[in-house]
Amino acid sequence: MEIVIVTGMSGAGKSLAADCFEDIGYYCIDNLPPSLIRSFLDLISKGKHDIRRTAFVVDIRGGEFFDELLENLAALDRDGIRYRILFLDASDAALLRRFSESRRSHPLAENTTNEAAVREERRRLEPIRKIADCNIDTTDLRNAALADAIMSRFLGGGSGGMFKFIVRSFGYKYGIPAETDMLLDVRFIPNPFYVDSLKKLTGNSKRVRAYVMRAPEAQYFADAVIMMLDRLKPAFEREGKHSLSIAFGCTGGQHRSVAMANIIYARLKERGEDAVLVHRDV
Repeated sequence: MEIVIVTGMSGAGKSLAADCFEDIGYYCIDNLPPSLIRSFLDLISKGKHDIRRTAFVVDIRGGEFFDELLENLAALDRDGIRYRILFLDASDAALLRRFSESRRSHPLAENTTNEAAVREERRRLEPIRKIADCNIDTTDLRNAALADAIMSRFLGGGSGGMFKFIVRSFGYKYGIPAETDMLLDVRFIPNPFYVDSLKKLTGNSKRVRAYVMRAPEAQYFADAVIMMLDRLKPAFEREGKHSLSIAFGCTGGQHRSVAMANIIYARLKERGEDAVLVHRDV
């Protein structure tokens, strides 16, 4: 079983992370006392539940229970139970801004200010941050980018032998996705942005996809990509890789890259491949 412990600073995006883990097939439990993690795992192992991936969100909201996290993780280590820790962080300024925008108080701010509560939480979380397998700083990440980063890191091994393709679209003007194995530029395709009737649409529109694929070079490109993936997938699997991230980029990430990602994703699904589709900038 794949087990992920999701923790980190309050306001850093743990709720969004839990939603993302659910989207990719994890059974998620929020705010579970650490002492009950082993009990839940025992329940799954002894029952008839078909749960192969589990994510536990454990954070400072648990109060005194949270202080038991390291002790309970050590017990899992002694029993040979493997897990990964995802730690979400952000700058103090970003966290305080998010609390202000949401008009909510920090969980530790009952008798103090949000500023002091953030400092205290950071102090208490430092031991778990140091042993985390994956640290993601969400200071400058939009929701889609955070989801993208999580899928890149946790859609891989342990998937029961199923190779997974992660198909992305993005706009170069917003930067290249950090979690990408294969980067493909589709700016050679005529741009629907300059067609008045298509400008305000995206590549999710059938009209935009038809316009994009009207170009012979686009049809050739899509065929070539599928042929390449067919040829390379066995080689990646032989090297122990369980997923491949393919990113299609155009200028703004709205039309050509979205249309091409949709087309490649659909063709992969038609061939029985396990695939996930992410449009970062739509």
